[in-house]
Amino acid sequence: MKKRQTKSKKAVLNCLKCSDNYGLKAEEIENQLPQFDRVTIYRILQGFLDDGIIHKVISNDGKFYYFKCLNCSEIHYHNHYHFKCDQCGKVECMHNEIEVKVPKDYMVENVNFWITGVCALCKNN
Repeated sequence: MKKRQTKSKKAVLNCLKCSDNYGLKAEEIENQLPQFDRVTIYRILQGFLDDGIIHKVISNDGKFYYFKCLNCSEIHYHNHYHFKCDQCGKVECMHNEIEVKVPKDYMVENVNFWITGVCALCKNN
């Protein structure tokens, strides 16, 4: 069964695509798309998560950041670092894979590593 591509879904996905690989909080998406209510945006984000279109990470301050998935295979892992700039607040996927060894009877589904510091743009300003 094909899912409907609504105007609101297209807008949220476009918002995430245009974020240049930076993570966005739900309220940032809401601010960029004031024509859609909060409940609609959260439902869309959950649907995208369920469908493997986006992923989310929780930061050290308890906020969720949403990212458009890039180069995901059928196995939907996100075992890479996320960097949050302490000055500008941007969150970015680092895309260097992390190998996590667990006992052989365990299956890793998600790895969340959070790094904070100063991004290159802020450092050079």
